[in-house]
Amino acid sequence: MNTGTPTTLRVDLWSDYVCPFSYLQLPVLEQLQTLYGPLIQWCWHAFELRPEPLATPDPCAEHLRMTWSRAVLPMADKRQLRMKIPPVQPHSRKALQAAAFARAYGRFEAFHRAVFQAFFEQGQDIGDVQVLLQVASMAGLDAQALQAALVQGQYCASVLADEGLADQLGLRAVPALLLRRADQPLTEAQVLNGTLPLQRLTQAFDALLG
Repeated sequence: MNTGTPTTLRVDLWSDYVCPFSYLQLPVLEQLQTLYGPLIQWCWHAFELRPEPLATPDPCAEHLRMTWSRAVLPMADKRQLRMKIPPVQPHSRKALQAAAFARAYGRFEAFHRAVFQAFFEQGQDIGDVQVLLQVASMAGLDAQALQAALVQGQYCASVLADEGLADQLGLRAVPALLLRRADQPLTEAQVLNGTLPLQRLTQAFDALLG
């Protein structure tokens, strides 16, 4: 990595808390942060895989269990994440609003990881406001302030704006990472879809850093 260049990169990342592949990508993103530090400007965006009124899948559905058996669990083992199929499949808008709240109060990273862990490791219903309040408290946030924000829908517009931008860019699945130099517009970003290995991403980053 060329750390002598003044070039900085902008990373816009769309993910959803009910997407196992979004959680599987998290350790790699954390490694990138360690490797590149201040050379990267990060911006996380909300993306609902199943916004209401779409139905959520049956947690016992065969196709879901096959996906976990063939793809999720083997990758979780490689990335040292302890994951299990959640017993519930909730809508995620409240969790995404809570993440926007956490970002506004400087606790996004802690809350972000904690929500993934609550769902994919502990099997908690992250569509339940009380669960989100508990997670927020553990992440160092004011649970009462978050509850008021959720009741008022204070961060709903932020979530919908992220989703509207994803639609404009043609993003249909997550995780989706858009990479560009900080002086480039988002429309010129390189789109990196899916749960990618560290080497693939460092190659893309180094190519832009030159």
